[in-house]
Amino acid sequence: MFTCQGKLRIRSCGVLVENEAVLLVQLRSPISNQLIWMPPGGGVRLGETIQEALKREFEEETGLEIEVDHLVYINELVESRIQAIEFYFRVTKISGKLRLGSDPEYNDDDQILKEIMFIPIAELPGHRIVPEYFKKDFWDNGNAARLNSNFL
Repeated sequence: MFTCQGKLRIRSCGVLVENEAVLLVQLRSPISNQLIWMPPGGGVRLGETIQEALKREFEEETGLEIEVDHLVYINELVESRIQAIEFYFRVTKISGKLRLGSDPEYNDDDQILKEIMFIPIAELPGHRIVPEYFKKDFWDNGNAARLNSNFL
């Protein structure tokens, strides 16, 4: 069961790019129940900064320790039973070995995380990516250059 139904959720997500590919996790969407791909990340806990949340969530889902760089995108998700504000940060890998982790909000039998991989940026349009904007427009509308800048 998704624990944030009926509440506003703040999420922090990381965009890790290596060799013209972006790291994405495949998960079963708590909204649509379909398999989707999205950057690693998750909910901010009370008393936690969005950068601290991203470091924790990234390690839980990928096994990687990261450095949080700059904010590159903000997404607002408004669905019938879920509302979230998502902050996407450029991140840099510090250490660790890539592995599919787990989401502590779910027990072992109900895990929503299914797969993890670097997907070439050119191949993103062929995948079910969330948010939809991230699939194509994020890279094509000059935003890819912003991944290496300090401005949103």
